[in-house]
Amino acid sequence: MYSYIKGKITEITPNFVTLENQGVGYKILTPNPYNFVIDVEVIVFIYQKVSEDSIALYGFKSSEQRDLFIKLISVNGIGPKSATAILASGTVGSITKAIEEGDAKYLQKFPGIGPKASQQIVLDLKGKIDFDTVSIHTQNMIEVEEALIALGYKNKEIEKVIKKLDNSKSTNELIKDALAMMLR
Repeated sequence: MYSYIKGKITEITPNFVTLENQGVGYKILTPNPYNFVIDVEVIVFIYQKVSEDSIALYGFKSSEQRDLFIKLISVNGIGPKSATAILASGTVGSITKAIEEGDAKYLQKFPGIGPKASQQIVLDLKGKIDFDTVSIHTQNMIEVEEALIALGYKNKEIEKVIKKLDNSKSTNELIKDALAMMLR
């Protein structure tokens, strides 16, 4: 079983990315492939699914996102395809909040999730997801990192700045702080 793979993204398609590590290209199915950037070194958190006729790697930008994916596929009637669609359209924080508040209507907005499936998700997972504000702060940091990458900053520069940020702030404030540090 893999926990994560660190390497460079060499290919991006609508359904997967190819991550090269030590000369091996891993095909990784991911909720939002276009959140990755070609030729940028990243850490992709992995879930390996082995079935009778295939082996697939599912990849995520954070361990919280991967853990939520694992919990979602544990729900009767929710497979990797549905769980990936949910994570592609929502954040860990918003999905977790909807589950904890019993908001089945919110979950129905995701592709392939009808009334029965959304109620089953709430029934099976309510009270079992122990992500606290740490996951929201982690999501904020991921969004800051993505913004800085989109602005053309290098991973090494971003890593130095991310370590210095106060993750109790909102994403917008964190981006402003990060940009101020980059310009120094």
